[in-house]
Order: sequence, then C-alpha cells, then structure tokens
Amino acid sequence: MNRVSRRSLAAVVLLLVTATTVIMVADQRAGQSSGQRAGQPSVQGTSQSSPDITGSWERVGAGTLGRGQGTDPRTPPPVPQPPLKVKFLAEWQAVQQRAREATAKGQPVGINWVHCLPDGMPGMMQGPFPFEILQTRGQVTIIQESFTQVRRILLDRPQKAQDEVDPTFYGHSVGRWEGDTLVVTTIGIKEDVRYQNVPHSDQMRITERIRLLEPNLLSDAITIEDPVTFEKPWTFTFNYRRLPDYTLLEYICEDNREYIDEKGLQRMRLEPSQKP
Repeated sequence: MNRVSRRSLAAVVLLLVTATTVIMVADQRAGQSSGQRAGQPSVQGTSQSSPDITGSWERVGAGTLGRGQGTDPRTPPPVPQPPLKVKFLAEWQAVQQRAREATAKGQPVGINWVHCLPDGMPGMMQGPFPFEILQTRGQVTIIQESFTQVRRILLDRPQKAQDEVDPTFYGHSVGRWEGDTLVVTTIGIKEDVRYQNVPHSDQMRITERIRLLEPNLLSDAITIEDPVTFEKPWTFTFNYRRLPDYTLLEYICEDNREYIDEKGLQRMRLEPSQKP
C-alpha cells in the first residue's frame, strides 16, 4: 500500500471515530434530559447532595395521631416569652391574661380560626396536624393539613425589598441550601397575623434553618426579628417526625357554627329551640 493510500485510510478511520464519539455524547445528553424529565434530582434549586425532606411530617409533641402527647424526649423546649419592648410587652401580657381568664370561665376569646382564617407564618409550622413537604424544581412547598395551608419557598433567589412585598398570611419566602441545612428568610407577613398574640410590624423578618437531625427527624430552628417591637431576636425550635405511610386528609373550614361576639368572645350559634 502506498503512502497516499495509507493517509486516506487513516483519515477515514479518524472520521469514523469522531462521528461515533459525537453520537455517544448526544445519546448521553439525551438520556440525562430524559432522566430529568422523569424526576431525577439534577434540577435547578435541588442539588443532588441536598437531603431528601419530601414526605409527610408531624410535630413532635403534638400527638395528633396518638403518638407522643408531649412525652417524646425529642420534643424541643417550650417557646420562650417574646422579647417585646416594654410598651408592647405590657399590651401582650394584658391580652394573654384576658385570654386565660376567659378560658377558665369556659368562654374562650375568639381567634382567627373562628372565622375560618389560617394560622399563617410562623404559626402553621407549629400546627397540631400533619403537613407535607414537596421538593421540586426551584421550590420547596409546605402543605399544612389544617385549613389546607400552602406555603412556597423559592430557592436560590434574592429576597425582595420590604416595600416590594404585598403583606400576606405566609409572606414571601426564599431559601438556599447551605450544606445539609435549608436556610429560609420570610418577610411580608400581615400585621394582623399574630403568632401567640404577639404584635409585630411590617419590618418583621423570619429566618429558619431546616435540617434533618436523623433520617426520620426534622428540625426547624426559627428566629424572628422586628426592630419596631422586639428588644432582641426571638428564637425557638420545632421538631417533626416523619410519617412514611400518612397521606394528608382534606380539611375544609365550613361548618360556621361559631362566631365572635361584640366583646371578642367565642360563641356558638344555636337554633332557638336549642338555647338554654
């Protein structure tokens, strides 16, 4: 075989190898894309190394499904008294005392639940009913069984300026994974959405650090800051146990048998024949 023929043969072999490589790379990329469409973890905002917190959870100590009833050793310490400034603290203590006295008389003070209004944030994270977490592309969604509350945490996005957020029950939440911890900041909570009757301003900011302590134990360390009403940050923690076989039930507030009277007390609507 002469030199020219050898060169031609080498060129053909090189061309075939190159074409084969291109086809293999194309097939590999197509397979990756197909896997992503099928729900593989390699998606925006859901790192392959991020813990899997998807599933149903119940607050440790809530005991709504007959487990714990507050005796579980994994129950965090009680929520401490809010570090309110003097003026706001006095008002809050008066409200709390009034509520205790009304409850002792068997006629509790009316709360938003009477009007079928949800807890909002951060109250929904203390809910006595189970909730579900869904990790999807660029978002973590939390669905609380009580009142079918839905909260969306947008991943890997900057938090908005305070004046750019319309006040809502759940506020505007953004988060990012820092190793094994989901760090979430929330702003824009309506001022009449109060956790444990604690007053707050439109400057309130909630920071959460959500992480797995064990494969079936989730922790949410919450810090609330408000330069208007608080002397210092208010910090507390909720723990949750995984419920592997639990599916959330429908919860609709619709019976409307109760109302809040002119004194702010909770009353039961009764037919004339049922009145004492």
